[in-house]
Amino acid sequence: MKNCVLCKDELKPEEGQLIWRGDDCRIILVNDPDLPGFCRVIWNRHISEMTDLTPGERDHLMTLVFAVEEAIRKVMNPDKVNIAALGNMVPHIHWPKTQQTLGVNVEARKQLAKDLPSAIKSAIAALS
Repeated sequence: MKNCVLCKDELKPEEGQLIWRGDDCRIILVNDPDLPGFCRVIWNRHISEMTDLTPGERDHLMTLVFAVEEAIRKVMNPDKVNIAALGNMVPHIHWPKTQQTLGVNVEARKQLAKDLPSAIKSAIAALS
């Protein structure tokens, strides 16, 4: 889809940091001081709905989402982690915590630790 904010490869520093990129998905640590630990697991190919993915692709995506959640819980010890799926802003697989943000998101409610990116990379590497 043209002009899809989730399809673009380049991130401005104020948008976030690319933590990991695989053949099918990528993980972005969002730069938002109001949402520490807010990550997006984004399917690389433009897909509107989870049911547009094969069952194996869905399993792969959710495995990554849960790996990110585990890394956030380990590093940040949050009171609660929210995982939500919305698609009301852009027709691309989204899991935002709020309607103002896009992608597959895991949001923790405590101060972001500096070593979260490496913890996420380690969690993804452990899946192999």
